[in-house]
Amino acid sequence: MDNIQHIILDDTLSRVVEPQFSGYICHAYCHGGSCTFMRNGNEHRMEAGDCLIIPRRGDLVENLQESSDFRVSVIYVTQEFIEVSTPQSNYGIRGHLSLFHNPIMRLTPEMQLRCAANFEVIRLRLSQPQHNFYHEVLANAVQAMILDFFDFHAVLYGADKITSQYRQIMEQFLNMLDQGDYRTNREIGYYADKLCITPKYLSEVAKKVSGMSANYWINHYTALGISRRLRDRSLSFTDISDIYGFSSLSHFNRYVKKNLGATPTDFRE
Repeated sequence: MDNIQHIILDDTLSRVVEPQFSGYICHAYCHGGSCTFMRNGNEHRMEAGDCLIIPRRGDLVENLQESSDFRVSVIYVTQEFIEVSTPQSNYGIRGHLSLFHNPIMRLTPEMQLRCAANFEVIRLRLSQPQHNFYHEVLANAVQAMILDFFDFHAVLYGADKITSQYRQIMEQFLNMLDQGDYRTNREIGYYADKLCITPKYLSEVAKKVSGMSANYWINHYTALGISRRLRDRSLSFTDISDIYGFSSLSHFNRYVKKNLGATPTDFRE
């Protein structure tokens, strides 16, 4: 792999699950063949002409299988560098939330040309450390890639106007979930209080920005986290129940049954 501190190039997706990439955003473009994987409980298939974006947490990818003729270009970019390069646009949160459910975009032939070209420009800029404005031209190359991804998503899925205030609230809400607050706080009132807004307003914001309620996101993070813990056989059900602050093991069992569709025992088996 070619790499610098903030950007890593690769030619396989198999390493996306490695801990070293947990703070990176994965961007990939498929030149040929196919790849399948599970993420967030859903199966995905990437084929020639598709692009893929996984916003951090590559460790959530499971059962990744690459065909023998799979050819892919992969660019890992740190969150820090993305923040430096990302243009001042409110569209990113919409794309991020959409990609949470489906990280693959099926590109048109014209989009494929743009995507492939952006990847090559970044590869070229990485090979020019002697450039007097190396960091700046590299940031511009990444920004162009991001803007094209925004455009692809808007064309394929439709742009949604999101106010700056809505974007900020949703980002703060998701940040709390990313930090693990859901493990012991599953009431919308907790998050609304932290954001100094009413539970009703937080629900309206979440629905407007993501199409899903705030409770959906709380339960989604919780169910996903519990499912990962249940796969760890070194943890007892009581251990997991305690980690997530359930008042009793029976309450934990009911929650798992309702949100994962099976009892903890059945799910683990």
